[in-house]
Amino acid sequence: MRMGRTAFFIMLPFASMAAAADKLPAYHADAARVSVSGLSSGAFMAVQYDVAFSGSVIGVGVVAGGPYNCAWVNFGGIATCMQGAPIGAASYGAASSFAALGSIDPVTNLAKHKVYLFSGTKDIVVKQSAMNATRDFYVAARVPAANLRYVSKTPAGHAFLSGNFGSICGANAAPYVNECKVGAQFYDQPGAILSHIYGPLRPKPATLSAQPIAFDQSEFAGAIGSGMASTGYVYVPAACRDGGAPCAVHVVFHGCLQSADLVGDAVYGRLGYNAWADANRIIALYPQVNKSTIPANPQGCWDWWGYSGLNFQTQSGAQLSAIRAMVRRLTS
Repeated sequence: MRMGRTAFFIMLPFASMAAAADKLPAYHADAARVSVSGLSSGAFMAVQYDVAFSGSVIGVGVVAGGPYNCAWVNFGGIATCMQGAPIGAASYGAASSFAALGSIDPVTNLAKHKVYLFSGTKDIVVKQSAMNATRDFYVAARVPAANLRYVSKTPAGHAFLSGNFGSICGANAAPYVNECKVGAQFYDQPGAILSHIYGPLRPKPATLSAQPIAFDQSEFAGAIGSGMASTGYVYVPAACRDGGAPCAVHVVFHGCLQSADLVGDAVYGRLGYNAWADANRIIALYPQVNKSTIPANPQGCWDWWGYSGLNFQTQSGAQLSAIRAMVRRLTS
C-alpha cells in the first residue's frame, strides 16, 4: 500500500494543469483503432459507448460494471445492476431495439469487438453477479470466446489494478486504484486491457516521452445538465505528435468519486495506461465528470441511469455525444 505518497501528490498536478487547460488538438489519429475502458460508473459508460458507437470501436475493457441500459430493463434499477443479478439478455434486447430505431449503431458490430471483463472477489460495490450479466450481454451479442476475456478470481476490491501504484488488493476506497499480486508480479491491468484489444504490446519505456495535458471540455460538454467537468486530460506520446503512422485512441472512464477533482492524477497520470500508450502509439483520453448538484450527481459518476436525460444511452445522449466529439477531434 502506498497511500502516503498518493495523498501528498493528489492535488498538486491537478491545480497546475487545470489553470493551463487549452483546446483539445487534432492529432490525425486512426479512427479505425478506437477503444474504451472504465471502472464502476466508468465501466457502465465504457459499455454504453462501445454499444452506441459500435461501428467505430474495436474493443472495450469493463472493470466492475454492468450491461447496457441495465437500470431500465431490470426490476430494482440501480440496486439490481450493482448488487443483484441483472439479466444480460434483457440488455441485449434493449440495444437491439435502440439500433432498430437508429439511435445507436447496429448491434451486429459487437461480434467483431475484443472484450475484457474484470470482477474482483472482494468487490463490495459491484458484485460479480452484475459482471456476469455483462458477460452474458456480450455472449448474446455473439462475441467469439476467443475475443471475450473474463478475469474473475483475483481477490481485488472495487478498483482499477495498477502494476506499480495503489492501495492493498482488497481495498474498496479512494483512490480506487489497487495493487494485486498474481504470482510474483503485480497485475498490470492497463497492459492486460490494451494487449487484449490491440494484440502484443511493445515493452514500456523507462522514461515517458510526454506528460498528460489538460484540455478544455466545455466546448464538448454542452449545457450544464450534461454533468461534464470543465477540464479533461489527454496523454499524447511524442511519436503521435511528430507525424508518421496514425496513432490509436483509447478512452479511459474514471469511476464514481474518482475524477481528477477528487483523486488528482491517480487515474490520468499514475494508473499505468500512459506508459503502454507511449510505447505503442496510443493516445490516452481521460474525460472527466465532477460531483454536482445540477444535475444531481453527488458522487461524480458517469451517467448510466438517466440523470443527464432519458436519451443518456443513445448517440444523442449528452455525455456519449460529448465523448464522441472528443474522439472525432483526436482523429480529425
